[in-house]
Amino acid sequence: MSSTPSPEARARYWRKNLSWLGGLLTVWFIVSYGCGILFVDQLDKIRIPGTGFKLGFWFSQQGSIYVFLVLIAVYVFVMNRLDRELLGAEGDDL
Repeated sequence: MSSTPSPEARARYWRKNLSWLGGLLTVWFIVSYGCGILFVDQLDKIRIPGTGFKLGFWFSQQGSIYVFLVLIAVYVFVMNRLDRELLGAEGDDL
């Protein structure tokens, strides 16, 4: 069992955690709301090669789901690295 992280390490961990979370949520918002609703007219001018689907339609139906899954994978990777870097463990004792 590892020693308990110092209060400074815990504060730095949560600051970085929240900054990554804010950035990833911003990307999620831009893709799901922006590409699926706001920018759909501009994106519909582009067609996906080989399918004929309009890009705006694709983002509103499937693209935002794929981006969300990629964001989850990025979050897991970054948090595992952050746990090792700042806490010296997997962060189970937080």
